[in-house]
Amino acid sequence: MTNREKEILKWIEEDPFISQSELAEKADIARSSIAVHISNLIKKGKIIGKGYIIQKKSFVTVIGGTNIDISAKSYSPLKDYDSNPGKVNTSFGGVGRNIADNLSRLNQDVELITVLGDDFNGEEVKKNCRVLGINTSNSLTIPNSSTSTYISILNDNNDMKLAISAMDLYENVTIDFIKSKKEILDESKICIVDTNIPKETIQYIVNNFNIPIFLDCVSTTKALKIKEFIGKFHTIKPNKIEAETLSDIKIVDFNSLQKCANFFIQKGVKQVFISLGEEGVFYSNGVTSGKMSPFKTEVINTTGAGDAFMSGIAYSFLDNLDIVESCKNGIACATIAISSEKTISDNMSLENVNKIKEENL
Repeated sequence: MTNREKEILKWIEEDPFISQSELAEKADIARSSIAVHISNLIKKGKIIGKGYIIQKKSFVTVIGGTNIDISAKSYSPLKDYDSNPGKVNTSFGGVGRNIADNLSRLNQDVELITVLGDDFNGEEVKKNCRVLGINTSNSLTIPNSSTSTYISILNDNNDMKLAISAMDLYENVTIDFIKSKKEILDESKICIVDTNIPKETIQYIVNNFNIPIFLDCVSTTKALKIKEFIGKFHTIKPNKIEAETLSDIKIVDFNSLQKCANFFIQKGVKQVFISLGEEGVFYSNGVTSGKMSPFKTEVINTTGAGDAFMSGIAYSFLDNLDIVESCKNGIACATIAISSEKTISDNMSLENVNKIKEENL
């Protein structure tokens, strides 16, 4: 919006029944000019229809990776330097996109800011996001490039043994690019960032936007990008190794878990969720802390569990839930994820999240 449009919108918010003549008098411009500005505000979705009904949407902005995920699972123990019989699944992925996908299935409005190639896969990602109701109009498409790809190899126990990621495209998420998205970020309820984007861009985001920022560490190596300014994040979700790397505290028991979480809280983080794999999740907000066991389910694919957990705690924050309920929702979302062959489960929904929680009371 232009400064004049912001000014007019503010007057309308203060008095939805104000006339165009009164607006013209306040702005000291012609009524016809006011009509043009109002028309522009309607086109931009800031005003809905006649009577100056203001559009107020609560939405999440997710900034991060979008990939084509190729997951290959071996039928038997993996053999190095050999062809292993198994099956292959191809799906839309990327930490940021996965979180956005899960959130949309939890009935949240999502703005996805990512980078795509100008290839077939990039167009398919956009189409899929449109179906899900995820807005990608503020994402970046790089000419003459291929959309990022992530290939993971799972053993016969469904544990990831090896992965290759082609994600150089995310270097294009520059500070200048994020500056151009200021209006979107300022209007977001929360912003979720993953560490696929450059360190200096993440640092700019946490230093220049006054909204709760949730961090997904992605991997131990990428988590190191934010070690110097970890306290700037509202909520972080590291796994055990990532938490150890960021805090320099070895986790060996409950006391060291508490000490590690306290390290982040003392830095300024408001909520910490440390994923412990089969042992569950340790949570803390500096007042309430504890360890929550995973819910029972058949483990089929662990690839999307962390992304689903993040969507669960983000949804919980938007719903003003406490940290214990947030952790339950996160684990319920992760349970749905690991019960599916797909990275994003078709069963992800608020109804199923609540059903799983009831079953595990």
